[in-house]
This record gives sequence, structure tokens and C-alpha cells, in this order.
Amino acid sequence: MLPEEYELNRLESEQATLEDQVASDELTLETLKAESAQFEYHYYQTVGLLYVELDRLIAQIARAEAGLDLDNAKAQAEAEAAEEQARKTAEEAGVVEKQPPPPPEITPELKQTFRQAAKLMHPDRATTDAERDRRNIIMAKVNVAYAKGDQATIEKLIIEFGQDPEAITGGDIVSRLVKTIRRIAQLRRRATEVEQEITLLKQNELIELMTTITEAKALGGDPLADLAQQIMQQISERKIELEMIRQRRMARV
Repeated sequence: MLPEEYELNRLESEQATLEDQVASDELTLETLKAESAQFEYHYYQTVGLLYVELDRLIAQIARAEAGLDLDNAKAQAEAEAAEEQARKTAEEAGVVEKQPPPPPEITPELKQTFRQAAKLMHPDRATTDAERDRRNIIMAKVNVAYAKGDQATIEKLIIEFGQDPEAITGGDIVSRLVKTIRRIAQLRRRATEVEQEITLLKQNELIELMTTITEAKALGGDPLADLAQQIMQQISERKIELEMIRQRRMARV
């Protein structure tokens, strides 16, 4: 066996190992996303809607108290803050539609980066149908990133395009070596990205709460049910408080 053939076999074996690792990591990431989405739905159905009701009552109380003293700037500010919190809680629980994000700023730097990507990747520069398809897919990603004002993603796509193993089309051993080396580098980058995504996801407060509740359930507890009971008690207390304030206002009339 020639030295280059031995090296190709070694690299292809490493590529196969990395592909298995990345596939496993991707599965872990997507499973974590799915489980967190399921927990989020269950959480908001169990206690989220109760928090919506509680914050709504707190906002009504704050506004009613502010109405007792219209010249009290602090009371007015507290009422506005409570109403804003109630709106956010309702948005998080999906009770009301979230405010759309502002449109991205199309900066001169973003335009320049897009032009650079278009010159490099445009499908019209392809010489084969397969190459045209590859460029179409990448340019679609560039267009989505541009619409979002995401310059960093476009810059990343430019780098990846220059290192894409699929750009190597030859079947000789040198071409196969280059393609395999590029694929290994691509897999290593993705493995790092997935690891970072998993780490960040696990640091999310909702994921931490899910982990805590899952562990408590394994020991026979039911933290969400306990929390729901506590919130319902607070709701009852706030309703009484609101009614008392309304009676005070009526007594002044």
C-alpha cells in the first residue's frame, strides 16, 4: 500500500468516527430541545397561566392604589411597572401575542459582507448542475442571514464555503485526501458548536428548573403541583385585596 493510500485510509477512519460522534451529539442536542419544549408547555399549562392571573391582579391592585392618589408619582410609576410585568408574563405564557422585534439595521458593513458572499458563491459561477445546487443552498442561507441583519453568520458561511469538502470533485487519491481533510475539519467545527450549544442550553433557567423538578419527581415529590397551590393561594389573597381597595374608592365617592 502506498503511503498516501495508508494516510487516506487512516483519515477516512477518523472521519467515520467523527461522523458517529457528531450524530450522537446532535441527537443529544435535539432531544434536550424537544424535552425542554415539552416541559415549557407543561410548565405554562400548570403554573404559567396562574402567574398570568396573579400578575394581572397585582397590576390591577397597583393601578387601583394609584387611582386613590393621582398626584403620587411613585404610585403611578409602580402601576406602570406592574402592568408591564403583567404584559410580559402573558407574552411568555402565550396568552397574548408577543410584540414583533424591530427590523434589523442594514449597515454598510453588512452590505459589503453580502456583496463579498454573492461574488464568491453566486450560482451563476457554477460549471456543473451539482455545483449550482450547492451554491443555491448556501446563497439561500446568506439571504436569510442578510434579512436578519446577521453579519456574523454571513462571514461564517464565506469561510465555510472556501473550506467545503463538496467543492472537491476529483476521484484521484489526492482529491480524496483533500476532501477527507476538509470534511474532518468541518466535523470538528460542528462537534465544538454542538458542545457549546448543549452547554448554553443546560445553563438556561428553564432547563435547570426542568432538571430540578425531574429529580424531585424521582424522589416522589411534585414541585409544580405544590407551586400551583401556592400561587392559587396568592391569587385568592390578591382578589380580596383588590376588592378592599375598590370598596375604599367607592367610599370616597
